[in-house]
Amino acid sequence: MVGTFWAFVPAIIAIVLALVTKQVYLSLFAGIFAGAMFLAGGNPIEAISNLFITMGGQLGGNGGILIFLVILGIFAVLMVKTGGSKAYGEWAAGKIKTKKGAQLATVGLGALIFVDDYFNCLTVGNAMRPVTDKHKISHAKLAYLIDATAAPVCIIAPISSWAAAVAGYADGGIVAFIKTIPFNMYALLTIAFMVVTVLLRLDFFKMKRNEKIAATKGDLLAGETDLPTKDVEADDKVKGKVINLVFPIVTLIICCVGAMIYNGFFYNWDTGVLGTELQSANALEAFSNCDAGSALAMGSFVALVITIVFYLCTKAITFKVSMESIVDGFKSMVPAILILTFAWTLGGIMGAKGEGLDEAGKAVLDGTLNAKAFVQANITADSMALGVIPFVFFLIACLLSFATGTSWGTFGVLIPISTAVMSASSSEGLFFLTMSAVLAGAVYGDHVSPISDTTIMASSGAQCNHIDHVKTQLPYATIVALISGLVYLAMGFIASTPVGKSYGASAGITLAIGAVLLAAFICALYFLDRKGVIDKVDDKISGFFAKLSKHPEERPLEETVQGSSEVTDEIAEMQNKDE
Repeated sequence: MVGTFWAFVPAIIAIVLALVTKQVYLSLFAGIFAGAMFLAGGNPIEAISNLFITMGGQLGGNGGILIFLVILGIFAVLMVKTGGSKAYGEWAAGKIKTKKGAQLATVGLGALIFVDDYFNCLTVGNAMRPVTDKHKISHAKLAYLIDATAAPVCIIAPISSWAAAVAGYADGGIVAFIKTIPFNMYALLTIAFMVVTVLLRLDFFKMKRNEKIAATKGDLLAGETDLPTKDVEADDKVKGKVINLVFPIVTLIICCVGAMIYNGFFYNWDTGVLGTELQSANALEAFSNCDAGSALAMGSFVALVITIVFYLCTKAITFKVSMESIVDGFKSMVPAILILTFAWTLGGIMGAKGEGLDEAGKAVLDGTLNAKAFVQANITADSMALGVIPFVFFLIACLLSFATGTSWGTFGVLIPISTAVMSASSSEGLFFLTMSAVLAGAVYGDHVSPISDTTIMASSGAQCNHIDHVKTQLPYATIVALISGLVYLAMGFIASTPVGKSYGASAGITLAIGAVLLAAFICALYFLDRKGVIDKVDDKISGFFAKLSKHPEERPLEETVQGSSEVTDEIAEMQNKDE
């Protein structure tokens, strides 16, 4: 089973079970155990032993990220207990008068916090949730806005943990990463699609139902009460100030960026520790060379100490409450950490970052199912036309990232393969188009996968049921992925011609095709939505899955809406008959 399609079966088991049962922990563990059984040849004792060995290794390798998450949880609790979140919500409510404005403000804040996707998800969620709640925006919609401004923004920001990760995999480092930005259709079109749909008040499928329930009934969770974490509330006597939220966020950004640069200057990848010798020539190179996990942990810790001292000096909080907040912050992140631990273990057993093929072309027995070997063995320039290669890499990146729940792991597998396959091409445009297709596909898979860490963080930040977040954002992300795939398919052939060989020409044509296709799709969606076609399709799909799961969804009239603002009497009568 090593190095074959069986390497992806554990992820398929976990994802299908999660969507059907809505039991994320059990589903992930079932997938992990299935993978361990494959490796152990059906021996359950050996499987369980290797399972926890792999889990321990994954926890050790991601220790810095876990520390960072715990500290972010503590920050969130402190900002609530000092009244900072409440004060900001009241201030923003006075400035933001409309539902549309609240959503655009969420997008804007998400775009500003581009350093790291984890940081983005939790910070934006805690800062904007009071504002979006006031305007009766469902938590599912908030989770989508957070998720769509996390990885898609980070993957086109030259100064981010994602840029550092990609630069580490690609020949040419940070310069190569910057050259992929104009070709990254999924990231660019996701941001554009999100803004346009907010402006047009265009929602569809389950997201539309959730929004209608939030607006008419005030149920921001749409009945989905199984939340990733529990909200911490401030004492009613606490009169917070906006500075209690702004100061820690600004401090956290400055400290994290500073820590990543410092880490990049002195972190020795051979020894795995910080030394005294310079490892980078300048700040930009240091940013790409840093160990993001340990740097974020260090930066967030320094920011936490500064923030607690600030709160104590301004008497925003007592020492006792600040210490209690540390425990509460850790508790608030336990569910997310548990899901991440399972997701990382599943990825470790599958071998998304496995050793691949040996010199003889056989899968290396590295203690994993070595999914990387299967990908390497089935993607070669000899097996397909040159113009199709970018689209093929995009499709494989989508599937691999979705199955493993990790875009970074997908980068590690596919970027070296894509650069090796396209190195023989004389077209610079085709080279970076293919590399960008890998990044775009990886971000899409990460965006919609139930076992993705970023998706989990977005659910936590928005206080949204995790599976509900996955279901509501899937159509939005998939529409953009479809457009992106069409662009890569068309541009693959254009970049193979003399017209598209140069980098500048290929970048310009790619952006133009993407903009035209996005406009066409949005116009079609807008028309179909106003005609009620999308709602009828949604009814049929919902009915099918309700029968499949034997748990029919109650769909009263007020939970559906034909059009963005009102329901006609004729359509209302049709809906009553359907019910």
